[in-house]
Formats: sequence, structure tokens, C-alpha cells
Amino acid sequence: MIFRISWYLLKKEKECAICGKKSALISRIIGVCVDCLRDSPKEALEVAMKAHEISRGKYGLPSEPPRDPKGIKCTFCANECKIPEEGYGFCGLVRNQGNKLIRLAGTPDKAIVDCYYDPLPTNCVAEWTCPGCTGRGYPKYAYEPSAERGYYNLAVFYGACNLDCLFCQNWHYRENTFRLSPTMSSEELASKITRRVSCICFFGGDPSPQMPHALKASTIALEQAVREGRILRICWETNGLMNPVFLERAVELSLESGGCIKFDVKAWTPPVYKALTGCDNSSLFENFRKAAKRINERKEPPLVVASILLVPGYVDYYEVEKIVNFIADIDTSIPLSLLAFHPDYLIDDLPPTSRKHAMEAYALAKRAGLENVNIGNIWLLGDYY
Repeated sequence: MIFRISWYLLKKEKECAICGKKSALISRIIGVCVDCLRDSPKEALEVAMKAHEISRGKYGLPSEPPRDPKGIKCTFCANECKIPEEGYGFCGLVRNQGNKLIRLAGTPDKAIVDCYYDPLPTNCVAEWTCPGCTGRGYPKYAYEPSAERGYYNLAVFYGACNLDCLFCQNWHYRENTFRLSPTMSSEELASKITRRVSCICFFGGDPSPQMPHALKASTIALEQAVREGRILRICWETNGLMNPVFLERAVELSLESGGCIKFDVKAWTPPVYKALTGCDNSSLFENFRKAAKRINERKEPPLVVASILLVPGYVDYYEVEKIVNFIADIDTSIPLSLLAFHPDYLIDDLPPTSRKHAMEAYALAKRAGLENVNIGNIWLLGDYY
């Protein structure tokens, strides 16, 4: 109701700086419409990337992954920044100091991370298909044939990211990166696993810039659980821009434990993706394919789950159709959640997702052949556009 009232009060058309089109579904901070991002990407991105200069500037970080020809290449994530001397990587956790990369956090010894105990069932992106919320995979991967009431998910929040989503609902991670706190070693994080914790979910921010820490903590915790005969699922909620070597190990841990990798597929068209996130998306689809090659090794519960945030005006039917066809071409059994958007961070002038938008996206996914499609955050939907 709050979103609905504020939308009707603040409803205002904005003008695309390229074509002059006026629409309430153009974000002021992006400054251009989705059609111009697709049809005139060079011009449109010159406008849209100014938003990332604003978003990143107050933290002293580059507005997009650095590509200095004389810089040192960082391979911690798929952005593969080439960091100039005395400069920082896009994530803010790597610095070129004296022509040597200094890792400020993200190693097994130290990460910018916090965690909390989230009672099951919880509002996980994969809640409709995960063992902790449904009992899928019982008895090998779940304690109960239904929701694991009385157990907990250890929600691990990494305070850095290798994207700059202008609509980020967890935008405060940027403050954690700026302060380089709070911190924990992988051993300290693993020690948080109690006997009533049946799953770990790494999110943030994103685990991608700090994967060595997450992988070490997962390995320690899972080895302990195996020794004690306990269930402990390892799950990842990620933008998918991991170093492929780290992704391979993450897949192994999830396969072994009954967990899943949840890929947040934000947009299909590269300029649309870059306008929304500040980065390129080619590695996302390569990594998605890489992880999905393993899904037949464990069909129940699902190993790979996809989600699409239905950003009004930008993640439209064209973007959804391209993404769902991509997923269906890999395997129609891959679960997909279509998530309702609400205004946050710098994109505060778009409405929540309309019911019509969500239902048509659902229909597109089903027509593509996807067998397991969910609409998430359904309570946010309304007749906004």
C-alpha cells in the first residue's frame, strides 16, 4: 500500500536525453529509455554511466571496472580489472600500490562480512524449491519432508560487490566496503555454524569478490558437519561474475551438500545491463552455462536456480524473453523466480512492478518451456502501469 500511494503521488514523466521520449518508466538517474540503450548504445551509455560516477564517486571508487593498459590485472572475479598504480579495483578491495596488488580483504584470513541466523522457512530467492523451505531432497538433504521449522539458515552478508546496481536493496554494503568493516576470518565464520543451522547462504553485496574466504569457510564448516553426521547445505546468491575456477569449487560444494547456486540474471542486452549495473554481462552467461553442465549429477533438489528482477521500463518483455529462451535452451527444468521490483537506492522514481508485467513475464517463461516458474515478492505487485 505504501508503494502504491507513493507511486500515485510521485508519478511523473521523465524525458529520454537521446530520443526525447517521455515516460514515467524512464529513470531520472539513468536519463535514457531502454529503446535508446538498445538502438543507440554508445550515445545512451554516455548519459547512463554518469549515474555510476555519482554512485561510486563518494566512495572514491572507479565508475566502471578499470582498463588501464599499464595497470595490473586482478583475476579475483570476472571483471578482471586492470588497476592503475595507486588505483582501486571496481570492488574496492584491491589496490595497486607500488605496482603490486594489495588485497585489503577477501582472503581466507580476512573478509568484509557479517552474518545472522535466519529461521527456516525464510524468504530465500529459491524458497519455493529449496530443501529448507519445502523438504525437497528429504531425507538426504533435508531434516524434514516439509519446511525445516526449528532450524536456521546462516545468512552470510559480504560487504562488497563487483557490480554497482542502481536499484540495490542492500545498498548499504558500500558503507562496509568504505570502512573495511566488519571483518572475520574464514575460521571465525565457520565457527558460527551450530547444530541447528542446516544451510548457509552467501549473499551481499556479492560473494564473488571474496570467494577465497567463502570457499574456505564452507569447506571447514562442511567437513565438520560430515564428521558429525549433520546436514549442511551450501548455497550462493550471486550475480554470477565469479572467477570460473572459484565457481567450479562453489558448484562442487553445493552438489555435495544439497545446496544451490542462485544466479541473478539482471538483463540480457549488454548496454541495458551496463546502464543498470555499471558492468558487462558476458561472463555471467558463460558461468551460468558452466554451472548448469552439472545439474544432471543431482536433479533433486535443483542445483542451479535463476532469478530476474522485473525493473519497470528496463527489464521489459524483450529482456525477459531473451533470458528465458537462454535458460530453456540449456535445460527446461532449471527453476526461475521472477522478482517484483520496488524503488530503492538511486532508482527511487520508478514504480514497483505491475501485475501485468509479472504475469506476461511468467507467460513468456512458460511458453519458452520452463517447467518451474515462480513469482517472488508478489505482495509488491499492483496496477502501476
